[in-house]
Amino acid sequence: MGSSTLLLLVVFVFDLIAFALAVAAEQRRNTAKIEKVGNDSYCRYDSDIATGLGVGSLLLLMASQLLIMVASRCLCGGKAMRPSGSRAWAIFLFITCWVFFFIAEVCLLVASVRNGYHTKYLSDPSHSCQKVRKGIFGAGAAFVVLTGIVSELYYVSYSKANDGQPSYDRDTGIRMGSL
Repeated sequence: MGSSTLLLLVVFVFDLIAFALAVAAEQRRNTAKIEKVGNDSYCRYDSDIATGLGVGSLLLLMASQLLIMVASRCLCGGKAMRPSGSRAWAIFLFITCWVFFFIAEVCLLVASVRNGYHTKYLSDPSHSCQKVRKGIFGAGAAFVVLTGIVSELYYVSYSKANDGQPSYDRDTGIRMGSL
């Protein structure tokens, strides 16, 4: 149980840092100012820090998910889980975990890419100075929290479903050796 506790602690720390980075990215989204260059005017965007924070959050969440899935063999490998309520919960939480993970990653990726694009190029102000919509990094942060909670619950349910496996070393049938 010691390695399971350590795994849950590491995953919790990764998810907590990923959440903090996503919230920081939401707070540090780029802003734009119209700047005149000769007769033309362009949108000048400020720093690109939110892009790095968003990508950092994305990578930490991915590492967290990878740790949980490797430890549980992604429900694909290893011995079969014993039939129980824990197995049913593990399967349900496994699916939910991947859905939340996908939504969090998409939110963080889209916001980071869009934020990064605006800071690299000057744009024509006739279209208005576009910025990353408020709340995209925030939505990613919310789904980071949900992914963290559900993935840890999944691992606990998976571990309970694998505890107390019956031993099948005993003779369970008719031997054919005497025939």
